[in-house]
Amino acid sequence: QVQLLESGGGLVQAGGSLRLSCAASRSIFSINVMGWYRQAPGKQRELVAGIVSGGSTNYADSVKDRFTISRDNAKNTVYLQMNSLKPEDTAVYYCNARLIAVGVAYEYWGQGTQVTVSS
Repeated sequence: QVQLLESGGGLVQAGGSLRLSCAASRSIFSINVMGWYRQAPGKQRELVAGIVSGGSTNYADSVKDRFTISRDNAKNTVYLQMNSLKPEDTAVYYCNARLIAVGVAYEYWGQGTQVTVSS
């Protein structure tokens, strides 16, 4: 079982920056994939960025070159640095952890943190 707690959301003007944090209740060293998803009103939840245990990352096309995901295993925390924010980045951002054990994938979600970008 993994509990995830997001923080760092808020209201920011377009062009501004925010850094989201996701603190896990246990070591993330062995968690295969950590990721950030977002869901805007009336839209489906979408992947924003992911990072695997080896450090490789992937990003949605809409956030490439603006967002950076990183993980600090010593602090059991994953970060999402968001720069050059746009109004269309407004959404609830969720942290996700995917743990694969004995061929079974377990997924865990945080409660979400609201990000609002004003124009």
